[in-house]
Amino acid sequence: MKLAITMYRDEAGWIVVECPAIPGCASQGQTEEEALANIRDAIVACLEARREAGLPLTIETREVEVPALA
Repeated sequence: MKLAITMYRDEAGWIVVECPAIPGCASQGQTEEEALANIRDAIVACLEARREAGLPLTIETREVEVPALA
């Protein structure tokens, strides 16, 4: 299963990763490699919890186009 993630560096220097298709699924790491490993673990845990709760595994995500900022 492939899922999109977002990744950014926070004000403390940590790399924060989130999986928009799974509400509340986020993790972080000090390096990109660590952050990616951590979000993979978090995704598996979130999917298991959602299945046990009888929730849909993922929610629909879409892209929208907005005007570029000057």
